[in-house]
Amino acid sequence: MDQIRNGLFFLLFTVITGTIGYMMIENWSVLDSLYMTVISITTTGFAELKPLSASGRLFTIFLIILGVTSIAYIGGRVAQVFIENQFFRSRRMNKRLDTIGNHYIVCGYGRMGKTICEGLVENDVPFVIVENSQQKVDVILAKNWLCVMGDATNDETLLEAGIKRAKGLVAVIRTDAENVFAALSAKELNPDVFVVARAIDEGTESKLKKAGADRVVKPYDLGGNRMVQLLLRPGVIDFIDGVARNRSLNISLEEIQVSVNSSLSGTTLLDSPVRKDLDIIIIAISKNTGEFMYNPKSTTRIEGNDKLIAIGERNNLFKLTELCKA
Repeated sequence: MDQIRNGLFFLLFTVITGTIGYMMIENWSVLDSLYMTVISITTTGFAELKPLSASGRLFTIFLIILGVTSIAYIGGRVAQVFIENQFFRSRRMNKRLDTIGNHYIVCGYGRMGKTICEGLVENDVPFVIVENSQQKVDVILAKNWLCVMGDATNDETLLEAGIKRAKGLVAVIRTDAENVFAALSAKELNPDVFVVARAIDEGTESKLKKAGADRVVKPYDLGGNRMVQLLLRPGVIDFIDGVARNRSLNISLEEIQVSVNSSLSGTTLLDSPVRKDLDIIIIAISKNTGEFMYNPKSTTRIEGNDKLIAIGERNNLFKLTELCKA
């Protein structure tokens, strides 16, 4: 940037020098001298305002060389800065992509993809966006979000996005067919990745599940059910939204997995510090066998690989997460 600034100062100096030079050599007015200086250094080829003397012609030659040199210098420095910024930004992006892990991949940055990314940002969750539109990629990079430009149905693109180290993938591409292929490719590359996919047409849900999607979301059904719940139980929905999305609240609802080697593994809810020390309410427990226990009793035993659906203060939920680790 300093080089560009110096070049602009040099160009301004050339314009001022040319204007004063024509005023002194040819006795022209300020406007005529400025005009002649500009058309000379830009080599536009316009005719001279008035016949030039021999001294004026020699001065014009000197002015053209000076002006072309300064403009070329500025253009070169601008191109250099642009190329360097692109190069270093690409290197930084690749370095971050190589080191990221336990993240989520968002395939498609449309209206739903944008909402998903904003939700991940709110929850401080690492993610990578896969998008094939250069215009959208520019918007994503301006937000300093990780992005891979390419086709989400392509194995190479998913590998670049770190699919083998990813925790989950959400497919919200333009068509259901692309979402099916994205889910299929993701599961082939990483069978353990948790895949959520969007289905617009009615018959796509079964295809997405066959392709490996763990959950399928149908926006119209989901939106319709939500509107019904808002009509019938607005207070419940407001509470859930407040807990799930309002970062200003100190209460949160979390899903926490219990490690096999956790100190909580094998203890009952009554004997554990979940309620008496952390003041956390366990709403449900998702067993590794697929059983879902709502409002578990105090005698319920916590086992390894259980998923606890818990509500409480954020700090206490963080402490519970640490207890559930190995």
